[in-house]
Amino acid sequence: MIKIILLIIIAIGVTAIFDARRIAEKYFSSSDINKQVLLLKAVGFLVSAICAIIFSFI
Repeated sequence: MIKIILLIIIAIGVTAIFDARRIAEKYFSSSDINKQVLLLKAVGFLVSAICAIIFSFI
C-alpha cells in the first residue's frame, strides 16, 4: 500500500516539473513568474527524489 502512495507522489512531482509554467500562470500572480516556475520545479524534483529513494529501500 505504501508503494502505491509513493508512486502517486512521484507522479505528482514529475507532473509539477513538466507543467510548472502552466501551474504558475494559473494559480499565482504574474509579477515574477520565472521565480515561481523555478521554485515549482525544485520542489517537484525534491519530492520525487526523496520518494524514489524511500521507494527503493522498501
